[in-house]
Amino acid sequence: MTCTFLWVSRAEAGLTREKVGIILADDNGKIIYSLNPDSALVPASIIKILTSMAALDTLGHSYRFKTRYYLDKKTRNLYIKGYGDPLFISEAIEHFCQEIIREYTPGQIHHIILDDSFFESRLQIPGKSESLNPYDAPVGALCANFNTIFFKRAPDGTFVSGEPQTPLLDIFLDRVKKTGLARGRILLDENQSRLYPGLLTAHFLSRNGVPVSGGVRTGSFPDIAPQNSRLFKSPFDLTVAVQKLLRYSNNFIANQLMLAMSTETQSPPATLENAAQVLNTYGKSLLKDTSFTLVEGSGLSRQNRITPRQMLTLLQDFKPNHHLLRKGEQEWYKTGTLKGIRTRAGYIRHPDGSLY
Repeated sequence: MTCTFLWVSRAEAGLTREKVGIILADDNGKIIYSLNPDSALVPASIIKILTSMAALDTLGHSYRFKTRYYLDKKTRNLYIKGYGDPLFISEAIEHFCQEIIREYTPGQIHHIILDDSFFESRLQIPGKSESLNPYDAPVGALCANFNTIFFKRAPDGTFVSGEPQTPLLDIFLDRVKKTGLARGRILLDENQSRLYPGLLTAHFLSRNGVPVSGGVRTGSFPDIAPQNSRLFKSPFDLTVAVQKLLRYSNNFIANQLMLAMSTETQSPPATLENAAQVLNTYGKSLLKDTSFTLVEGSGLSRQNRITPRQMLTLLQDFKPNHHLLRKGEQEWYKTGTLKGIRTRAGYIRHPDGSLY
């Protein structure tokens, strides 16, 4: 006997039978044991499995996010418009800069102007706090490195980047020092987050022999014919994004995908209300059930509700993608944690190779 799904939702005052939901099922979904299978409980981060399934079905496994760019040859201003790429990280941005150089051979660039209007501005994800912790990273149409910086203290006492592919820009040193930490990953403030993609672009352009003489600012992408601009395709397909989302329980990626899905059926800018509606509509179709509630896609919110039986249905459909989950010795799983709540969902491989 092995379990497809184990759920424990614990009240701070202590565990009670009514606050626990469990289903044990075989590889065909036949229930071996259950406790409160139809109780709607807070899923925490295991709801990321539903978000991942929705993204893979809606966008496709091979989907690659795009970033639009245009160099005005008169002003030498470089315009960049984001479309929600959750993996616009240092490695991708360096490729992006190399493509800009190949396409335009610019010599030098004046200002870098960033357009993040594809998503509604200042989106507030339910359950997100104002901490500096990476799990509270804000979302947006144009973001870099999950809106975080990773730093460490060097032997000489100075602060340097905690990862070789990313520079620690001087503009962030005060924020790093204020943490009092010798090492860590922290969030950028709202203004720094909006400028960070342009600051990294300027860094990598300069490192590749293209100086940026002006500054980085926000603005609107010019109203030009599409053939006059270029589209950079992410080096990472959606399968990579979902794998990172599930294995590192990345709240930022989860909600970026939820918002991006909404733009497939709704006109931009993406809003939280439209995105949650798209996710709920997908869930109702997949689960053939309407008795659940989703207000965001990462599991941060305690307003999310789903039953163990509904999660079992989801896991049966997600089985072909089980390898994207975190792997143990013979299990693939996702956990969830909020204060007073512990959840777990996944699969165990039977000796005959089937997934229970």
